[in-house]
Amino acid sequence: MLTHVLGKKQLSQMTFFTYITGIALGNIAGDMVVHRDIKLIDGVTGLILWALLTFTLEFISLKSSKARVLLDGEPTIVIKNGKILEKAMASNKLNMDDLSMLLRLKNIFSVKDVDYAILEPNGQLSVLKKVELEPVTKKDLKITSSSRLYLPTELIVDGEVVKKNLQELNLSEEWLNQQLLLQGIHKLEDVFFAELQSDGSIYIDKKTDNE
Repeated sequence: MLTHVLGKKQLSQMTFFTYITGIALGNIAGDMVVHRDIKLIDGVTGLILWALLTFTLEFISLKSSKARVLLDGEPTIVIKNGKILEKAMASNKLNMDDLSMLLRLKNIFSVKDVDYAILEPNGQLSVLKKVELEPVTKKDLKITSSSRLYLPTELIVDGEVVKKNLQELNLSEEWLNQQLLLQGIHKLEDVFFAELQSDGSIYIDKKTDNE
């Protein structure tokens, strides 16, 4: 509950600060379970106080850019215009093996393919390839494309209709049943998974037991 109150940023451990606070919350909770000499009320009080402290500091960081830099850190450019910045690498305790590994995780196997590389506060590497190596887009090829009608959304999971998603899409169960009939499916129980596609069509995966 406390982690939920602190928000999704805490769950993802996006920054050094959220990483440390997450470990601290887990450690306090673990001590409550392992050490029998710790009273339940003392453990809960510790959890609440730590969560309040974390929430307060996060709120301050939202209001103050200086506090945000202090708590979350700043991104660091480690490759600029194809040139490796040795000082930036050293200040972040990053060696060439580390950099090569982070680049491979981006499916880049040569430093010469990189125009810019930025080490983010969470330790991830953001990479901008050289212009000639960037993937071609429809805009580059001047191909016209229609806008998406829907965001791909689950409609049936394990034979059960996801009514909430239907309501959000302003679609009815009658419409869904008609779509199933058009694909030769007469019983909802025969469907394991169904997903509405961006163009309005439906992808259906039938239960193998019923084939």
